[in-house]
Amino acid sequence: RLGAGVKATFKTVDTCGAEFEAETPYHYSTYEDTDEVTPSDRRKVIILGSGPNRIGQGIEFDYCCVHAAFSARELGHAAVMINSNPETVSTDYDTSDLLFFEPLTLEDVLNVTEKLGQDMMGTIVQFGGQTPLNLAHGLDLAGTPMLGTSLDAIDRAEDRDRFDQLLTKLDLRRPGSGIARSIEQSVEIAKRIGYPVLVRPSYVLGGRGMEICPDEKALRHYMTTAVDASGLDDAPILIDQFLEAATELDVDVVADFDADGNGKALVAAVMEHIEQAGVHSGDSTCMIPTANIRPALVQEIRATARKLARELRVCGLMNVQMAIKDETVYIIEVNPRASRTVPYVGKAKGTPWASIAAKAMMGITLEEQGAREIPDAGFHAVKAPVFPFQKFPGVDFVLGPEMRSTGEVMGVDVSLPNAYLKAMLGAGTRFPTEGGVFVSVRDSDRDAMIPVARSLMAMGFKVFTTKGTGELLARHGLRPKILKKIQEGARPNVIDLMQNNEIQLVINTPTRTGWQTDEGRIRSTAVRLGIPMVTTATAALQAVHAIEALKAGFWDVTALQDLTSTSSKNELVNT
Repeated sequence: RLGAGVKATFKTVDTCGAEFEAETPYHYSTYEDTDEVTPSDRRKVIILGSGPNRIGQGIEFDYCCVHAAFSARELGHAAVMINSNPETVSTDYDTSDLLFFEPLTLEDVLNVTEKLGQDMMGTIVQFGGQTPLNLAHGLDLAGTPMLGTSLDAIDRAEDRDRFDQLLTKLDLRRPGSGIARSIEQSVEIAKRIGYPVLVRPSYVLGGRGMEICPDEKALRHYMTTAVDASGLDDAPILIDQFLEAATELDVDVVADFDADGNGKALVAAVMEHIEQAGVHSGDSTCMIPTANIRPALVQEIRATARKLARELRVCGLMNVQMAIKDETVYIIEVNPRASRTVPYVGKAKGTPWASIAAKAMMGITLEEQGAREIPDAGFHAVKAPVFPFQKFPGVDFVLGPEMRSTGEVMGVDVSLPNAYLKAMLGAGTRFPTEGGVFVSVRDSDRDAMIPVARSLMAMGFKVFTTKGTGELLARHGLRPKILKKIQEGARPNVIDLMQNNEIQLVINTPTRTGWQTDEGRIRSTAVRLGIPMVTTATAALQAVHAIEALKAGFWDVTALQDLTSTSSKNELVNT
């Protein structure tokens, strides 16, 4: 096209319906002779949005892009937004100085950069999620300047071999791992690092295609059914040792390092996941501050995050996923970009971290901005995922390494159970205060059900279980009602009780998935009937505490601004 002299031009969207002249800077590309983009002498900051909303990349990234646009305008620059999603705030015509409604492909983005010419300050690819980040190499080859963390640093974090070298240099631990380009190679790697293993394709969003394989049979099945074996050379399978019963954490960092390593890093927040490792971070309920981690270990986590930011010369936002097993910290993943937790952290801390990061990328240091780490303000903030299962009758409700949520809510309170309860209410889960509870869990979770069942019975709930769980509870002095399995054919079974409104809560940690299994039918029925359901042992314990808080009735509603205004915005955490 370019060789033939065919270049894109830009037209203005008529937001006034031809009633009078439109002056909105809302443009789209076409191929004509005239161009309608109004020239400006201000330096331009291009912000790449996240494109269409889908699982793994949603409105959280749009929040970051909007803050970047506002920050650019505040500093006197012209904010240029490139995005293709009309359902976002970033594509409101008054959010930026110039809006280009274009697909997030290299060709379309380069059309815009060519049009803007030499007036560009640079392009921000960190804030829109993985989609714009995937364009970084192409933009760099085309000579487009980029703001923030360097392309080499991004590559060090995303390339498996270079990342391993980085962690070795910093003396940081990570689970055993490998890259497989064939079925037999995957089996060899799994034998070396030990089962279970977490397997996933390269270059995917939201953990798509990710699975936990407990043994060689499951791994071979995954490699032959879920993977295009012919494409393994270009997109190999990533294999990691799966840390069972580990506590997972997210750490968001804002930094302003230059190429020489001058600057500093601030830890915006350390988030503890309620669900154990194995559930995608986007589907996990998490809390600020941490509740079950020793303070000394939290300080180690903070120091580790800062060390990573310094080594990578991060300028802008960075997210680190970690896991704690047997009091040892492991690095799971480092993403030198905005994460989906940035809006949550900003609200929980009362600090616009996305805006601070954007200004740092535009040359205003953290010191010049007066940015400081924010201490805990005496309240708990719980983020809970929102799932679309009720819109898909018959779908099995199971959490795992592949992301399924489509949104999130936050609950805040000075009490953790109350904060968790508010988050669940916001996500659409209504815990009961009386009635029946069905409990059926896998063998590894049965011991954890003893305090759960004891608390439920103490509150007056009638507890129903399957045989194995019931016998364990009986050995600890509890007397649940034991039900026959569905496949045994005895009636009434648990589905009959659910349909008869005798079950108000289901606690089921899955061993097998799919609607054709007993447990899959139970979970699908719970979704169809709107019965609250918990699918992890750790979440079951939190649910019991939330029900206790609900029955006690000692909770109220407080404005978020009133909570965050009590914390000192200028106090640096002593680490």
